[in-house]
Amino acid sequence: MEKKAFIQVQAPLDEAAARSLRSGDRVLLSGTVYTLRDAGHQRLVDLLNQGHNPPFPLEDAVIYYVGPTPATGGRAIGSAGPTTSSRMDPYTPSLIRHGLRGMIGKGHRDLQVIRAMKEYGAVYFAATGGAGALLSKTIVEAELLAWEELGTEALRRLTVRDMPLTVIIDSQGRNLYEDGPRDWRRQHGYLND
Repeated sequence: MEKKAFIQVQAPLDEAAARSLRSGDRVLLSGTVYTLRDAGHQRLVDLLNQGHNPPFPLEDAVIYYVGPTPATGGRAIGSAGPTTSSRMDPYTPSLIRHGLRGMIGKGHRDLQVIRAMKEYGAVYFAATGGAGALLSKTIVEAELLAWEELGTEALRRLTVRDMPLTVIIDSQGRNLYEDGPRDWRRQHGYLND
């Protein structure tokens, strides 16, 4: 099987770019990415529900589910591996309705998130779990924006260059976590059509 080349992707990520990506695509993401985890998602959704503006432009934004370690050795940030995405599922459909275009994490997403992705044209990327030190090398700038008291879960703006990711769920709802194993079994004779 021939390996696909990496696709260069720029963040912020507009709807047309998000809808052009397909489950299984390997991308190199560059541009502006925001960090948030559970507590930050709760605060962001509360702000939006109260009619307040978010502390960053949510339209076409990409959020990385990460709690980075402090910067060392002259780097912009310490280890920055993805956290489990399903913990953000209760908040994600609302954020997608408000313009969120891309999410980076690891693991499965629930049906409500996938429905919102299909309706509004969003995409879910996976970063390699356990590779936080390597991923941090793609982060060239990091700036604390809000909620410093949350520590590693504070809202940060990152500038990334060629962050290697895989499209897991695309805007059509195709899911590599489901399709990949089935396709492999079919290709290797373990699944009949």
